[in-house]
Amino acid sequence: MNEITTIGLDLAKSVFQVHGADAQGNPVVRRKLRRADVTKFFARLPPCPVGMEACGSAHHWARVIADLGHDVRLVPPAYVKPFVKRGKTDAADAEAICEAVGRPSMRFVPVKSEAQQAAAMVMKTRELLIGQRTRTTNALRAHLAELGIVAAKATKGLGELIAVVRGEDERLPASARFALSILADEIEAIDRRIEALDERITAAARVDETARRLMTIPGIGPIIAATIRARVPDPSVFRSGRHFAAWLGLTPKPHSSGGKERLGGISKMGDAALRSLLVVGATAVMRLAAQGKKAPVWLVALMGRRPFKVAAVASANKMARVVRAILIKGGVHRRPDAAMPG
Repeated sequence: MNEITTIGLDLAKSVFQVHGADAQGNPVVRRKLRRADVTKFFARLPPCPVGMEACGSAHHWARVIADLGHDVRLVPPAYVKPFVKRGKTDAADAEAICEAVGRPSMRFVPVKSEAQQAAAMVMKTRELLIGQRTRTTNALRAHLAELGIVAAKATKGLGELIAVVRGEDERLPASARFALSILADEIEAIDRRIEALDERITAAARVDETARRLMTIPGIGPIIAATIRARVPDPSVFRSGRHFAAWLGLTPKPHSSGGKERLGGISKMGDAALRSLLVVGATAVMRLAAQGKKAPVWLVALMGRRPFKVAAVASANKMARVVRAILIKGGVHRRPDAAMPG
């Protein structure tokens, strides 16, 4: 039997599919593995590249198989799909992974440690709670609006609506009051959970040296710094600051053909949560500048010639490049010469 030089492993909950190929790309082994047999199978093989899709449980199995001496490479699922020849089966997926992992221009996802995954879970839990709070708040506002009870946006308006639900407003029927009280209680409970998470995230960011250096960048606080630490385990995979900004979806999406270059809006690819946080941080800096606070000269000039949201995205792009530079080179952010907005 020819020697296996590359393996594609299609992950699953219980039954895994293996596709091994030799140096010429010819299939050598095709078989299914039960979950308990995965470690035994790879322990018997000589070290070789092992490709997997970067999906659920991929980082765990990458660590397990790497400990056995193999070179584990996680491939984004979107980059595997073009290599699936026909039909969607586990065997076809494993073969496509095996072929994709051997491409010289393929990009891979860095394998996260357990600590990095734990930090990411904290941030994802916070995002989940914020989404739940938004949906519950919108439901409360919509139900009360059906009865002609409306209030302003943001926290102040929400507090007024909760006071109506718990008060004795005659416009609110008793049955509706009972149901909406449950929503009000849920909103306040979620707020307490988010506050507890924020306190934990802030405390962890303040004792992390890299997070403290990131927080020297205007617009980046503990939440954004902790998110960067959790979502960017290996900044060295990005060749430049622009590549990092492109990974976040903060660069224009090209539509070029026939030698004519056309650039559209930002691509919005990559990590949506981190991209949104950077835009929020840039927006906060710009609002302070609009209130008369000192701001970098380039930002003041940008705000003067471009719409506010466009300038916010451009500022987030620049912020991302500074983040990558600090992660790679160390040091802290040095504020450039500032100017008063005119």
